[in-house]
Amino acid sequence: MLHFPKWKIATIVIVLLVGTVLAIPSLMPRAALEQMPGWFPKQTVSLGLDLQGGSHLLLEVGMDKLIEDRLNGTLDETRAALRPKNIGYTDLAVRNDTLTLNLRDAGSVETVRELLTPVVIEGMELTVDGTRLSIGYTEAGLTQLKQHTVEQSIEVIRRRIDETGTLEPTIVRQGEDRIVVQAPGVADPEELKKRLRTEAVLTFHMVQGQGGIGAVPPTMMDLPEEDTGQLLRVEKRALVAGENLVDAQQTFDQGSLPVVSFKFDSIGARKFGDVTSKNVGRRFAIVLDNKIISAPVIRDAILGGSGIISGNFTVESARDLALLLRAGALPAPLTVIEERTVGADLGADSIEAGKLACIIAVIGIIAAMVLLYGIFGVFAVIALTFNGVLILGALSVLGATLTLPGIAGIVLTLGMAVDANVLILERVREEMRNGRSAITSMEFGYREALATIIDAQVTTLISTLLLFMFGTGPIKGFAVTLTIGIIISLFTALLVTQLMTSLWLRRTRPKVLPL
Repeated sequence: MLHFPKWKIATIVIVLLVGTVLAIPSLMPRAALEQMPGWFPKQTVSLGLDLQGGSHLLLEVGMDKLIEDRLNGTLDETRAALRPKNIGYTDLAVRNDTLTLNLRDAGSVETVRELLTPVVIEGMELTVDGTRLSIGYTEAGLTQLKQHTVEQSIEVIRRRIDETGTLEPTIVRQGEDRIVVQAPGVADPEELKKRLRTEAVLTFHMVQGQGGIGAVPPTMMDLPEEDTGQLLRVEKRALVAGENLVDAQQTFDQGSLPVVSFKFDSIGARKFGDVTSKNVGRRFAIVLDNKIISAPVIRDAILGGSGIISGNFTVESARDLALLLRAGALPAPLTVIEERTVGADLGADSIEAGKLACIIAVIGIIAAMVLLYGIFGVFAVIALTFNGVLILGALSVLGATLTLPGIAGIVLTLGMAVDANVLILERVREEMRNGRSAITSMEFGYREALATIIDAQVTTLISTLLLFMFGTGPIKGFAVTLTIGIIISLFTALLVTQLMTSLWLRRTRPKVLPL
């Protein structure tokens, strides 16, 4: 008990110092933190939606439109695959989430089956009933599509919100096709909804002429220009897609007007170069969410893989468009089906209530430990202080978001932090009653109580692990803070208090312990 290796002392001191340094940024005003030197840690604990207020949205992913768009794409590919073979068919259409067509010649069924096999994408199946062919999603394919679409939507939403500078948004899946978005610090949800609902599907099409005149051919479509509302007839097939974009920035043209510059990856650059070199003198429509935002004339071949989108932009609208293009397009439209705004006043009340709870808990623990265990209670209180500092430092490193349940987890941790000390000191008392010496009693107290302490903490860790695995949002926050608190409590109780006790025993050499 008296012997404490120097390497162990050094390790304990280093952990306490590092934890203290990491906790300091969360206690500093942001303005003061920004003035600290570059080597100083800048990560802090963020406040959750229930503490600083913000916006809560429940979004539904529009799977019906996605399936319809996928099948319409398959329809175009089907038409393109059958045209060179001059195969006769009728009633080619998408109905009830299924693409169907009727062949005029029953003898061409096998030929058509071979031609359409490459058209059928993963998750779909081709079925034949006489001369009627159907293409649609299987049940397993539909489930996989939903899962992939929701996951992709969550990633796009996260990138769009991160671009706005919002700290620690909570974006989680709910059910099969719903997404919960919580954005702390965003008081006005309208701007957030506008940013999230925009699909940002950017495509490039060749302009064929004036729209709204006569019947629209199957391979064409009429789209309005965003500035004038005038219809232009463009090719339905996109020559270059926004998925090949790697960057987009708001900038200014030679006339100091706001524009959006964009850059393609190598594949997009090659496609863009081929299209512009073959169509010099023709108009090229840049389409965003089925609206033509610009339709310039191709003056020269653009071979560098970059270009400029001009239009009736303001600086803000050009910046928003660049942000959406960088974040990527949503795979399916989003519908807001629930909206809540949490005011900062409620958060302030929660913070004050949390502070009061922590203060009462700390005062109660200090009074109980000092009255019951004297100098060893003081050691436990010092360890408890380091416990709180290390928890704050750990949460800062993890970039955790502190919610009201998280504060509850910290308050519960404060009570549990001294539990190990109580077990140890009560065991020491028992050894003293059995007639052992002061130092031997302390030695046995730490050694014999170890199994009980570990058993109690591991049992709690199992519970918190289950909460983290099956809980969502605030429940996970409670589990995280409680888990961190338990691990740190073991460190402070078994090492920090033992070090202080060892140094005290070595200096005083008491005959009787002041318990």
